[in-house]
Amino acid sequence: MAQYKTEQRTILLDFLKSHPDKMFTTKQIEEALAQKNISRSAVYRNIAILESENKIKRCAKNGNREVFYQFFDLQSCKSHIHLSCTECGEIFHLETEITNNIENIVQKEGFQINKTETILYGTCKNCSK
Repeated sequence: MAQYKTEQRTILLDFLKSHPDKMFTTKQIEEALAQKNISRSAVYRNIAILESENKIKRCAKNGNREVFYQFFDLQSCKSHIHLSCTECGEIFHLETEITNNIENIVQKEGFQINKTETILYGTCKNCSK
């Protein structure tokens, strides 16, 4: 069945695109888009569609039962290992040179890294202060 590009999906996608280095729960998305008159069911339905289209990805944080979503349709996201701050939730791209070095090291063991699924958790420099 063909998927139609609805105004609600466009609003949701634009919101997530404008925050590519953040993860949001469905509740946070609902609250952020409350002024746009998007229903809870529309948020859930469109998240499912965007996830199936690989435009967003589902994430879980260690020690947290909530599901988070992040915009992920950028080539730069798909070619980096990500760092996620467990304090503020900010997501950072590991520098390409460092990502390549890590890949070279593990390839010597015959192992391939799936960069689209690799997230290293810790505390960012701002939260460490």
